[in-house]
Amino acid sequence: MHELLSVARSELILGGQKSGKSRRAELLARSWLAQSPAHQAVLIATAQPWDAEMRERIARHQTDRAERVPGMQTVEEPVQLAQTLTRHSQPQTLVVVDCLTLWLTNLLMPAENNEQNKAPAHVARAQVAMFLRAIENATGPVVLVGNEIGLGVIPMGHETRAFVDALGLLNQEVAQACQRVTYMAAGLPLTLKSQS
Repeated sequence: MHELLSVARSELILGGQKSGKSRRAELLARSWLAQSPAHQAVLIATAQPWDAEMRERIARHQTDRAERVPGMQTVEEPVQLAQTLTRHSQPQTLVVVDCLTLWLTNLLMPAENNEQNKAPAHVARAQVAMFLRAIENATGPVVLVGNEIGLGVIPMGHETRAFVDALGLLNQEVAQACQRVTYMAAGLPLTLKSQS
C-alpha cells in the first residue's frame, strides 16, 4: 500500500524531464480517491500526437496511468485549458493538468508551424490570465505539472529564448496562484511553497 499524501487546494509540481512530476501528480490523485468513495479525479492531458514517437509515448502514459490510478478519467485538451479546468472542477473532483509546458508550446509553437496557427503574444497572455483565474476559482483541488527548463545554458535562437522566457514567467505566475509548489528531482519532492 502506498502512503497517502496530503492534497492541497492547488499544487504546482515542477521539475526536469523524468524527474517524477507526473508520478507525484498520480500519487496525489490516488490519495484523493482513497479518502472517500465520493471523490473523483480527472486528468487534463495537453499533449498532442505530433509524430509516431509522441503517439507511442502518449499510449504508454495512458496504459501506465490506467494501472497506477484506475479511477482517474482522462480528458484531452491541448489549448482551451481554462475552460476545461472550469468545466471539470467540482468540490469532490481533483483535477490534474499534465502538462503546462506542452500547453504553452501548443499556444506559441503549434505543430502546424505557420504564422496563421501561432497565437499572437497578446492572445497567449489572455489565455494565461484566464487560466490563472480558473485556478483561483476552482471549487475542488487542482494539481498542475510543468517543466523547469531554465536551468541550463542560454539557448540559441530568438524563438527558443522567447519560449524559455515565457515558460519561466508562466511558472512564476502559476506558483503565485498555487497553495503549494513542489520541485521534483530524481523522484524526490522538495517543497518550495506551502500555505495552509
